[in-house]
Amino acid sequence: MHHRQRLAALAAGILLTAGIGATIPADAATERATTQPSTALVVNARWGGHSTFDRLVIDVRGTMPPVTVTPVSALHYDGSGKRVPLAGKFFLEIKLSPAAAHNEAGRSVYEGPRLLKIHLPALKGVALTGDFEGVVTIGAAFDTKPAYKTFTLHSPERFVLDVAHPVGCPA
Repeated sequence: MHHRQRLAALAAGILLTAGIGATIPADAATERATTQPSTALVVNARWGGHSTFDRLVIDVRGTMPPVTVTPVSALHYDGSGKRVPLAGKFFLEIKLSPAAAHNEAGRSVYEGPRLLKIHLPALKGVALTGDFEGVVTIGAAFDTKPAYKTFTLHSPERFVLDVAHPVGCPA
C-alpha cells in the first residue's frame, strides 16, 4: 500500500515540477484503484418470449462495456475458429469488450448457457462462443432474418436484444 502512495506522491511532484499544478491525494488514487473493477464481468445470458418479440438479456457485473451486434453467416468459437453447432439460418454475434466471463483466478463467473437450443418464435438458440483476450462473445440463432433493437438497462447492468417475431407468427 505504501508503494501506491509513493507513486501517487511522485506523480504529483512531477506534475508540480512541470508547472501543471495538479495533485492527486494518495488516498483518492488508492480508493479509485480498489473500487472500480478493471474489466466488466459477463455473468449470465437469459431469454424470454413476449407477445410480439423475444428478448435476450446479458447480465454484467461492473460497468457496462461497449457492445457490438453483428449479423454473421455462421457462429464460430473464438480462439479455435470451430463452427458452433446451433441450428439456424441467421445468426447474430454479440461482443462485449473490454469484458471477461472469468475472474482474476481464471474461474468462470458465467452462469448462463454454453450452448442451448431454444424454442421461441424468433430466438432458436444461444451460445457462449468466446471469452478470449478481453472480449466476451455470445451468439444467437434464428430461422428468419432477425429484426432487432438493442439497449442497456442499469442497476443491475444489462444488455438487451429484442427480436421481433416473424410476420404472421402466433404469439
